[in-house]
Amino acid sequence: MNITGNTVFIPGATSGIGLALARALSARGNTVIIGGRRRELLHQIAQESPELDTVEIDTADASSIRAAARTVLDRHPELNVLVTMAGIMRVEDWRSPDGFLDTAEATVTTNLLGPIRLIGAFIEHLQTVPDATVMTVSSGLAFAPLRVTPTYNATKAAIHMLSESLRLQLEGTSVSVIELEPPAVRTALMPGQEESEWAMPLDAFIQEVIGLLESQPDATEIQVENVKFLRYGEARGDYPQVVATLNRRDPHGK
Repeated sequence: MNITGNTVFIPGATSGIGLALARALSARGNTVIIGGRRRELLHQIAQESPELDTVEIDTADASSIRAAARTVLDRHPELNVLVTMAGIMRVEDWRSPDGFLDTAEATVTTNLLGPIRLIGAFIEHLQTVPDATVMTVSSGLAFAPLRVTPTYNATKAAIHMLSESLRLQLEGTSVSVIELEPPAVRTALMPGQEESEWAMPLDAFIQEVIGLLESQPDATEIQVENVKFLRYGEARGDYPQVVATLNRRDPHGK
């Protein structure tokens, strides 16, 4: 992926990693459209950062995705990058059906069906433009499980394998597939994560991601140093120790 000269749509970019990445890509000379559910927040971002276009979208709603895709492509027919950023992370207790089922279903809808539907809404268009990119967003927890978030872990593992598979299917087209694999980052994804000593500062994470995109334009996985402990535990042969260390931290694993 080239780091400049793109037109990028990032649904799930009204806060956290998504918004920080949107601003960083915009500063590098890209046209960036951010999507989110909360109209008032989109309006606030548009006022604060007029260089960013905004589109209302609920990635848990298939009809909203279709409508947003039409809006984005009408406004920006040159769109060549889709970043499937939106996601939720919630604690579950599988010892009781009342403790996990609704949360698990919502997590699958947002974290797995959402990206599938988003890619489905844009993939035909992306194959008509040169140098197109789909950037998926998995997690270090795709490779080592956090005890309290089973469905989140599972959806991110699925995103990893989806990315691997799509890359094979899209070989020979104009579309490349890049998987962004964040570690814990200081955002509001989970309660207390913004203050967690175990989480990576957001600015540092974005700076390293932009540097990797710039220095490795043909990369298939974007891995900051902090995520490699989780990503390569099995390959190193210390997977049990990785899982134990991850789950020895505070109750949310941060």
